[in-house]
Amino acid sequence: MSEVTAASGTVHWIGAGLSTGRGLAATCDAADRVRLWHRTEERAARSLEALGLTGRAEPRAYTRAALAAELAPGDVVVSMLPAPEHAPLLAVCVERGAHFACSSYVSDAVLDQVPAAEAAGVVVLTECGLDPGIDHLFAHSLITRAEAEIGAGSAASYRLTSYCGGVPAVPNDFKYRFSWAPAGVLNALRSPARYVEDGTETTADRPWEATRPHLIDGEAFEVYPNRDSVPFVEQYGLPGTWKPETFVRGTLRLDGWLRAWDAVFEELKAGDDRRITTLAQELAKTYPTTDADRDRVVLAVCLDVRGGSGATWSGRYLLDLVGTAEESAMARCVSRTLALGVRHILDGSLPPGLARAAESAQRSEQWLAELAREGVPFTLRAG
Repeated sequence: MSEVTAASGTVHWIGAGLSTGRGLAATCDAADRVRLWHRTEERAARSLEALGLTGRAEPRAYTRAALAAELAPGDVVVSMLPAPEHAPLLAVCVERGAHFACSSYVSDAVLDQVPAAEAAGVVVLTECGLDPGIDHLFAHSLITRAEAEIGAGSAASYRLTSYCGGVPAVPNDFKYRFSWAPAGVLNALRSPARYVEDGTETTADRPWEATRPHLIDGEAFEVYPNRDSVPFVEQYGLPGTWKPETFVRGTLRLDGWLRAWDAVFEELKAGDDRRITTLAQELAKTYPTTDADRDRVVLAVCLDVRGGSGATWSGRYLLDLVGTAEESAMARCVSRTLALGVRHILDGSLPPGLARAAESAQRSEQWLAELAREGVPFTLRAG
């Protein structure tokens, strides 16, 4: 393995949308120099002012060419851009010998560049936000605790569920608050979901049709599977002698969401791309996010294991956070987790090549302890 390129101390934070919160301030604390790149230099300056960071980071107008001109070996690039923008941006980083960090899932286009990044000594940190990110940390921690009780080499069956959602702190008629672009929300619902149920791999072509009730400490929610959960069995390092009865990573919504969104689902069933683009614009206007709104993030990761000898173990992590006037709950969870990852790039503790928020039980425990100290509270029940 190549040696990691020493961090220069300069961080380029690209984008200042809904998920950029006080994590940017934490990055300013950790780095020698921070540049905030936005659509225009004026917008970048306004974002810094809103976050109370004027003078602590330098505003820049973003284009890939402009960024490339300022990148130096060992710089860290933090992408808050939409996922399709990550791969082209990573290519620039590899060429310049700069490290890369984002909160998104690993795309094939990003994965294709990992060998070149590793050879160049570049860290490619991904899945380092809320979901994906904190959910991975919770899962790794629970699995390690269960292994200590049941035994990693023992025969066992298990149920692992991981549900996360950003919802309005005060429920509205729509039972939802957009914490990211409505077009992205709608298109995610159009993607089939694969998961394990009753010991069998199952696919929901329309994920919302697999919605079911879900209680958390007596409060009713609705949950449904999303994306492809199955590869995470291997990514989480679950013992091969343990067989999944249930393994699902999904989305959490307020009770009544399925009924409130009935008209939206009818549009999604029709599958008219142009109409769905228009619908996303209509929903953004009808249900705008205002300064008076407060969001709530709920993330519940549960693991139940039953050993062949009859021994059982259960554990649950719960994060339940309400936003404030200074910072939304979503921005706090995403940006502070990402800032923590950036700090570990800066201190040289991450190896070159692909890294995720949770690659080991040891890192998970370390990062969870750091997040708790830095304003991302959660609870653990285990036994």
